[in-house]
Amino acid sequence: MTQLPQNLDEAIAQACNATHAALEDGLTRVQVELAFPELKIMPLAQQFVESFAEMGSELRIFFPDAGSAALARRDWGDVPYPMRGIGELKAAIQPEEKLFIFIEPSSVEVQQVEALCDEAGERPVIFLNPKLEDVATIGIGYAGRQLRDRFLNKLESCYYLRPMEGAALLRDYPASWQVWFEQEGAYKLVAEQPQKPVGEELDEILMRAQGKDPAADTSKPVRRSFLAGLQDFLRALSQ
Repeated sequence: MTQLPQNLDEAIAQACNATHAALEDGLTRVQVELAFPELKIMPLAQQFVESFAEMGSELRIFFPDAGSAALARRDWGDVPYPMRGIGELKAAIQPEEKLFIFIEPSSVEVQQVEALCDEAGERPVIFLNPKLEDVATIGIGYAGRQLRDRFLNKLESCYYLRPMEGAALLRDYPASWQVWFEQEGAYKLVAEQPQKPVGEELDEILMRAQGKDPAADTSKPVRRSFLAGLQDFLRALSQ
């Protein structure tokens, strides 16, 4: 049974295992999201990518720009796989490459990312902490809807961890989406479903976990800042 990780290292290990499981099951467009505030992407990315390092030159790592790719080449040492910025001339996909990992791609690069994925064809692509979905950049008009239908909505979340105040939302493939709630100093699983709960649906789950009737109580669960929720989450796990 899936359990909440006790720390960031465990979360990364859990994310790696979930991603490998998804790829083994034939998924070709997957995303991994650790929704922690102020999370430094480079140490996370290095630890995550290491679980695929045995693929050597068959693995390709993409960064949002040439600068971040150069920083990784400097800090990660001698690695057997190429690392490039999305827009670099040397970023063209090679026939021998079998797996591609995009590190924190943003909506600014979404057109280039989609083009590279088209080049990849049926070969699997992993998105680590993607920020591709940005209404301000993509828009809500016809072109934005087409992009979502054609590309963004086809990405499968194989790992997702978001701490909230006294609660956490987790998806650890192949398990379903889970909502965990802190009760008596420990986190307990209070809901599990195939689709990601968001908005009012998530609010109702949290209200029921607090013993409230969503139909009778129209007030939303009180939530403090995201950082305060994370601090509570990690403090409870460490007890």
